[in-house]
Amino acid sequence: MYNTAKKQVWYGELRTSKGNAIVVHDNQLPDASPGRIYLYNTDRDAIIEYVEDIVKVNLYDLDEAALKAAEAKFSGAWKAARAQFMSKHQARIDLNNVKETAPVRKAKPEVEPEVESDAVGVDFDDDWGDDFDD
Repeated sequence: MYNTAKKQVWYGELRTSKGNAIVVHDNQLPDASPGRIYLYNTDRDAIIEYVEDIVKVNLYDLDEAALKAAEAKFSGAWKAARAQFMSKHQARIDLNNVKETAPVRKAKPEVEPEVESDAVGVDFDDDWGDDFDD
């Protein structure tokens, strides 16, 4: 039965009502969405995200002869698909490692409020005529 704990790369068979396909699971692929796994499907020549609970019961180990034949036949295609998949998902992986702290905002310089004044800067004397010499 499907067990990736022993091997980094697991070759197996996916048995469905539409037919059987050799699939590859790699523990070093990025994590799929919760409850899902990535498998390389040799018939579709692509890494596909499957619902783990549905697909898990349909995965079977290959016998020694079938395993060696599958590794020989699909190893090159698997490695090419893996390299392409990793290059597409590398940006997503890098974004997952971004620190959650926001950059420090620079404080805006405070502008002193303008004081409105009716004064013109001249000192008026209330005593009319004191300044005149007659």
